[in-house]
Amino acid sequence: MLNKHITLKHLYIKEKQCIGLQFNSDKVLQALIKELPNPKWSKEFNMAYIINTKSNLNLIFEKFRGVAWVNCNYFFQDRKLNNNNDTIDVTWFRNRAKKEKFRPCPEEFLQKLELKKYSNSTVKNYVHSFEGFINYYKDRELFSLNENDIRHYLQKLIKEKKSNSYINMAINAIKFYYEMVLGMPNRFYAIERPRKEAKLPKVLSKEEIVSIINHTNNIKHKCIVSLLYSSGLRRNELLNLKLNDVDSKRMVIRVEQAKGNKDRYTVLNKSVLVDLRTYFKLYKPKTYLFENPISKNRYSSSSVLQIVVKAAKNAGIKERVTPHMLRHSFATHLLENGTDIRYIQLLLGHNSTKTTEIYTHVATNSFTEIKDLLS
Repeated sequence: MLNKHITLKHLYIKEKQCIGLQFNSDKVLQALIKELPNPKWSKEFNMAYIINTKSNLNLIFEKFRGVAWVNCNYFFQDRKLNNNNDTIDVTWFRNRAKKEKFRPCPEEFLQKLELKKYSNSTVKNYVHSFEGFINYYKDRELFSLNENDIRHYLQKLIKEKKSNSYINMAINAIKFYYEMVLGMPNRFYAIERPRKEAKLPKVLSKEEIVSIINHTNNIKHKCIVSLLYSSGLRRNELLNLKLNDVDSKRMVIRVEQAKGNKDRYTVLNKSVLVDLRTYFKLYKPKTYLFENPISKNRYSSSSVLQIVVKAAKNAGIKERVTPHMLRHSFATHLLENGTDIRYIQLLLGHNSTKTTEIYTHVATNSFTEIKDLLS
């Protein structure tokens, strides 16, 4: 087994693409690097580098074969396509009215978003974020911008009191252009990200959930709200459900290509199944479980939000209720009823129980065991 290793990284030095060679001090590796074409040392990045060409890259592998392991995790990118069922539409961005002195998002940026099949919401956020960045440097060539330029832009966002999530989205959009569009993975690996805000999920009581369901306008709306809660579905997962995803014999719902391109099963409530059968007889959906009555395409995301918000308002709930709050409530109520957290993890489609453990901070059963100090 090789005990020496070199990590390849993308660098951009003096307006040239370079291959960074990061390694621990070693005389053998240093000697071999000196044999590469015109190697130089970067004080800024604290590593050796050579010009990025196909022949130079091949030469690196030949030079260190059998001597050191070449780590390419930061150099090559191999991400799976997002195979969700959304119809990606970026024509709106192409057909916008041209603003004077405004630098629009590059066409190749839009094309890559289409090819990678990113969701429409992600496309919208990435384009908006990246256009904010490129218009801050509208007189500069994008290829020439470096880490310090990005830091200056992020400092501007901080001064404008943008949220951590907004700043992280800006970083993601910028990295997407340089890494995915220009083919320079992890070029800006040194950019610092703001700390993730540790916010607890907002949860409704069971009584509030029942009241919201009872204040829906019709059986279709009732089924939508009931499924969001009783099956712990994300809004997009609900909208992507097809008729054959509801398995009444096994009392489960199949969720295909959910977040992270993963399939899973979640529970189907008996009372919800009864309502779904009534709904099916009245509305007769063809493909998707919930369809637009005119176009017969899948139901819109905004319509689901309006249904939940309106039903909650009619139920007398003062705070604004979102579809995702119903999913949070589903997980919390299961935990309060003693359901194993690993089972809840599977139902929600989380990669790790660490993500699911957030609900232990809002479940009330952990607080009821604490003795009342004033009694």
